[in-house]
Amino acid sequence: MGKKEYDVVVVGSGPNGLAAAITMQYAGLSVLLLEAKDTIGGGLRTKELTLPGFKHDVCSAVHPLAAGSPFFQQLPLQKNGLHYIYPAVAAAHPFDNGSAAVLKKSLAETAAGLGADEKQYIQLIQLLLNDWPALAPDVLGPLHFPEHPAALAKFAIKALTSASFLSKRFSSQHAKGLWAGMAAHAMQPFTNIASSAIGLVLLVAGHLKGWPVAAGGSQSIADALAAYFISLGGTIETNVEVKSFGQLPTSGAVLFDLDPKQVLQIAGDRFSSLYKWQLNRYRYGMGVFKIDWALDSPIPFTAAECRQAGTVHLGNTFAEIAAGELQTSKGKLVERPFVLLAQPSLVDPSRAPEGKHTAWAYCHVPNGSQEDMTSVIEKQVERFAPGFCDTILAKHTMNTVQVQSYNANYVGGDINGGVSDITQLFTRPALRFSPYRTAAKGIYICSASTPPGGGAHGMCGYYAAKRALKDIFHLEEKIGLFRG
Repeated sequence: MGKKEYDVVVVGSGPNGLAAAITMQYAGLSVLLLEAKDTIGGGLRTKELTLPGFKHDVCSAVHPLAAGSPFFQQLPLQKNGLHYIYPAVAAAHPFDNGSAAVLKKSLAETAAGLGADEKQYIQLIQLLLNDWPALAPDVLGPLHFPEHPAALAKFAIKALTSASFLSKRFSSQHAKGLWAGMAAHAMQPFTNIASSAIGLVLLVAGHLKGWPVAAGGSQSIADALAAYFISLGGTIETNVEVKSFGQLPTSGAVLFDLDPKQVLQIAGDRFSSLYKWQLNRYRYGMGVFKIDWALDSPIPFTAAECRQAGTVHLGNTFAEIAAGELQTSKGKLVERPFVLLAQPSLVDPSRAPEGKHTAWAYCHVPNGSQEDMTSVIEKQVERFAPGFCDTILAKHTMNTVQVQSYNANYVGGDINGGVSDITQLFTRPALRFSPYRTAAKGIYICSASTPPGGGAHGMCGYYAAKRALKDIFHLEEKIGLFRG
């Protein structure tokens, strides 16, 4: 890496780093994007982890938030090679009795499968669907005075409740179970305030856009973003691990798509004692243990709906999943954990040789756990798909330490970039007028450790870049990508 002067340097090429770089370059600045690994993408990488010809998404595989991102939707990503594929069933939730609840794009079809809770589900979701196009930039951003305060208030009344409290709206096993699988994406106890937020966002995203996979693998999203960035005149350098601020070329602003621990290591000597204290207090949540499988055939789920679903939530009842998430949050391993499973090859045959399939799954574990959860996860899959283990040709596993080694932002295996409970939902990573600003002029954080948090949506990067454009370059009127 040379010492050429740039207007902006972005460190880290995950979806947020790419979003920040695009926003800055689009505004007419010269931007250098640095990536420590040999491939861009962060959580958006695809590799042959098991056998030749089997393409596995190393981290995220299903992308409701990317498809519905207010930022990504403004970009010509399809022209740059990105194509989404939508399973017939966005998500399925099987039960021990062989039935399943499903999330489909159609609100009516989804609700019809919830029996006695059909009307309750429609009442819960319909208002959010009506308001979401206007609400999305407010919800998926920092705490600020909203453009649509009445609509946001209606959303907040539901989102700021606990998942346990919201579940009381339902009486049926199917509705409660479907809700439990959605809420479990928050990776926190269901009794926590605001633990409903991510579940509601995922349901709304499913009905508005669906839960797609990217043709060819999640790497396709990163590649399309990078191609657009380069088309604007941006520069990307890989295999550049930034360990000190002095490594960076001269620039007006530096944006770190890194977690607070890494930012402290690189630039901590430039921060005030108070800000360093705040970053050191930042809290990380549960980790994940992940398995990728090369399969001889599709997973033989008992429930037919699961055999059409891109995503399957395994955990049976609301009570079972809630209990498991609570125990995991307390640092305990669970015999029957919630398992999130993706099977992209059902709709994207490019993921595996003809007639073969890929799938991945993870369960939540205590942060930093090195316990091998392979048999635990596979037993959970077998529970709802007898004969599954007979289809396995090869497997690749990652414990929390290996997950963090793959992507240093996943501290202790926390793929959400830190706990998103009520104390860190809007103030991550520190309580400041702008969460993206650090205590040093010209240095910003744009990772999932800033609002709105985890997910391949790019909104953290967009809002951090927007802040820097206003603070440093006085170009807030030239952003032009969308109002927000």
